[in-house]
Amino acid sequence: MKQRIAVLGSTGSVGANTLDVIARHPERFEVFALSAASQVDLMVQQCAQFRPRIAVMAGEEAGRELARRIESSGLDTHVSWGTDALEEIASHESVDAVMAAIVGAAGLASCMAAARAGKRLLLANKEALVVGGDLFMQAVKQGGAKLLPIDSEHSAIFQSLPEDPATWDARVEKIILTASGGPFRTREPATLRSVTPEQACAHPNWVMGRKISVDSATMMNKALEVIEARFLFGLPPERLEVVIHPQSVIHSMVQYRDTSVVAQLGTPDMRVPIAYGLAWPDRVASGAQALDFHALADMSFEAMDSRGHAERFPGLALAWESLRAPSGTTAVLNAANEMAVAAFLERRIRFDQIHQVNLATLEAVTPSKPGSLEDLLGLDALSRDSAGQTIARLGN
Repeated sequence: MKQRIAVLGSTGSVGANTLDVIARHPERFEVFALSAASQVDLMVQQCAQFRPRIAVMAGEEAGRELARRIESSGLDTHVSWGTDALEEIASHESVDAVMAAIVGAAGLASCMAAARAGKRLLLANKEALVVGGDLFMQAVKQGGAKLLPIDSEHSAIFQSLPEDPATWDARVEKIILTASGGPFRTREPATLRSVTPEQACAHPNWVMGRKISVDSATMMNKALEVIEARFLFGLPPERLEVVIHPQSVIHSMVQYRDTSVVAQLGTPDMRVPIAYGLAWPDRVASGAQALDFHALADMSFEAMDSRGHAERFPGLALAWESLRAPSGTTAVLNAANEMAVAAFLERRIRFDQIHQVNLATLEAVTPSKPGSLEDLLGLDALSRDSAGQTIARLGN
């Protein structure tokens, strides 16, 4: 029987790569639902190719435009819009697996809905864990969902860990996440104030969306991944480490108690972890090029406390600081960073001021332990308001 998939965020880079993998295996996968924020033209193309039963847009204007275009095209796809519609397809009884690829905290509610409904949840939205934390993991456990990480680093860790999660704490010494260092790995820290959005989005190895590209340039993406790893794999923060590996061939590693290290290697192509998540525990062709060891350049590694990296990427340390702080602090950090990155991309603040916004928001907002999705969304809104005030001051 075919696995019926809901792809949330289908017009983004992860969503498009997911559909590419699905198209290679029509005998195994069927697209049941698609969702997008605002790209109506691309959604019409995706609906024409994959014939989903349901398509959801984030807002009413885009939803009505898509409905008009779908009707005129003669496609048999029901169109809806809004948060409720998104949660409906994430938890729909006909859906077997959900690819959660909506960027940012906007994807939290639909991820929670899929978790509560016990879906096979392919998590490319790291913010669901960064913001949701223990509350999200409780929903996964209570709903009986199967959580499969899609971030290349977390997929690599998942593939390198023992099969039985109950043995992880006893057998694993630490988890080592690799980072490329982004486009500014060798740049003088003092020159980062002049960085443009175009320069920050020019990643040397990966093709990604603008927000995640900026996060990679500041290494906040790695900070968020450290937080995600803490909740995904249950190890304490002091057993999580980051090492810079510019070639992006080793995607992450697990060091065991006997000092053995197990690593996952592959080409920097998101279709590899996507194919792994879709077919798990099987393996299917991803469409990515195989790693050519004969043509492989030397692999190198740099410690975070060397070559000025700590000064170049000050945001990375906020991962461990927020994990040790009161519950909910990671949600504050995520909200501040989303606001700061958006302001930078709109040229309202400088690149080096992203970290200033994050620090100021963490100092201004003291969370109480969130006990519900509503609490998390309220904390997110409060943090965004605080970050917005800092951005306004910096922009003057």
